Amino acid sequence: MIGVAEAFSTSYAKARIKFLEAAAAAGLSITSFNHPLPGREGELLAMDVALSGDADAKNLLIVSSGCHGVEGYCGSGVQVFALHDAEWMAHARPHDVAVLYVHALNPYGFSHIRRTTQENVDLNRNFHNFSKPLPCNVDYRNLHTLLLPDSWPPTEANVFEIKRSVAMLGWSGFQAAVTSGQYEFADGMFFGGTEPTWSNSTLRQALRQFGSHAQRIAWIDLHTGLGPSGHGERIFACRNDPVALERARAWWDGNGSTPITSFYDGSSSSSELSGLMWSALYDECPQAEYTGIAMEFGTIPIADMLEALRAEHWLHKHPNAPSELARGIKQRFMDAFYVDADTWKGQIVSQSRQALFQAVNGLIL
Repeated sequence: MIGVAEAFSTSYAKARIKFLEAAAAAGLSITSFNHPLPGREGELLAMDVALSGDADAKNLLIVSSGCHGVEGYCGSGVQVFALHDAEWMAHARPHDVAVLYVHALNPYGFSHIRRTTQENVDLNRNFHNFSKPLPCNVDYRNLHTLLLPDSWPPTEANVFEIKRSVAMLGWSGFQAAVTSGQYEFADGMFFGGTEPTWSNSTLRQALRQFGSHAQRIAWIDLHTGLGPSGHGERIFACRNDPVALERARAWWDGNGSTPITSFYDGSSSSSELSGLMWSALYDECPQAEYTGIAMEFGTIPIADMLEALRAEHWLHKHPNAPSELARGIKQRFMDAFYVDADTWKGQIVSQSRQALFQAVNGLIL
């Protein structure tokens, strides 16, 4: 067992080493899907997949990190701690449950401290059938130039117009307009892309390779950025299926102490989104009964988080910004999605560990 703080890292390169070393020490089979581009430090990037248990197990639990790049600093720490946790590792093995750790779904964003992929795509808005018409987000279209002005920090006029838009749409409407996904502005925020990204295609390959034998699949996808600091919201991550929702609640709601929320009924801190990553499981593992949640760990107030996102997207569009301004924007962005404090890390590990045990117990019911 390692200490909680030791499981976390402040660079992708260090996080990857910790993950690979922990998986190897646990005797797990490791498969690495190498990314075509280098990392921030010139390092090799990869989506690393480690399997604990029988490849032909009827029950499979997927634990994934880094869908939104920078959020991998949290998720990787959870995975590394779990791989060192002898009690947890022993819990799944006797019950015909295999555990698939998918480290750094979006390694480019993880390394470069971005939320998006190298294509500036929000991976969790990218899972569409691109041969069909894509959603049209008219409210985002009306906000695009306000969200990403010519200069940063924003002018007083820009701040006024943003506040006016919030007043017109209401906070929940403004959040939905900005975050639900848009497919019109390739340089914009929450852009879902016009074709599958490398991460999309690679994840699908991994799901086919490791999930084709499973009869039941659970998935815990680790995220940060929404909700009170340190609180792990358990967001239903399946189709709008009452049977699957009831199953998720039976597994993970802790008799009401850790409720399952859903954007389908408005109970989640997340707006309803399009092109979600978990939809790939229905495509690639159609034989399996699927039950999943996104664990969303809070960091800072959502208004501050959206401002950090705006700033980082502005910086992406203005790579020649003054170095001091750029450093400040990147640090603020990192702080919006990863709290480098032992108390916060302890909260994240404790809640994630509980959800892992609950998932195995649910799969074997």
